[in-house]
Amino acid sequence: MRSGVLCSYNAYNSYNKISMSTDNSMVISMRLPVASGKRLKRMANRHGWTPSDASARLVEEGLRRSEFAFIDFRDSPVGRQACMQGSTLAVWEVMLLFRSYKQDAGAVATHLRWPEAKVQAAVNYAEAFPEEIQEAIAENDAADFKSLKRMLPLATEAASRKAAKR
Repeated sequence: MRSGVLCSYNAYNSYNKISMSTDNSMVISMRLPVASGKRLKRMANRHGWTPSDASARLVEEGLRRSEFAFIDFRDSPVGRQACMQGSTLAVWEVMLLFRSYKQDAGAVATHLRWPEAKVQAAVNYAEAFPEEIQEAIAENDAADFKSLKRMLPLATEAASRKAAKR
């Protein structure tokens, strides 16, 4: 577990693991324009958070954006996730490719038609927040076709061309 102001931050899991005990958090007061305060409250309500939790999450995301190139955060069906700017891919999805290409960032970059630096940015983020990325990958691995079919009734199972030739 990382020490710091926000412990066990996890964008993938809708921030359910933020620990705000007095031992690992600090109170910082700030003044916002009225319009910003209203927007913050709307966002907090939409996610079921307090305005304080929403502001802490947004500050953490902003800090991470400033520390890691090409990283952004987006709402998704599974909660807020670290994603790659200019793409639809979450960081954990890039890491699946990275592993399938035997940790060759250049090969992943070629596959995605991205600059290698963008793939390396995902690797850097994943190394800094391994629990977040591993949890997302584990959640993905736990999904099978039967559970997918419940969510997407018209989904059909398809075999790869390699499997069909055998």
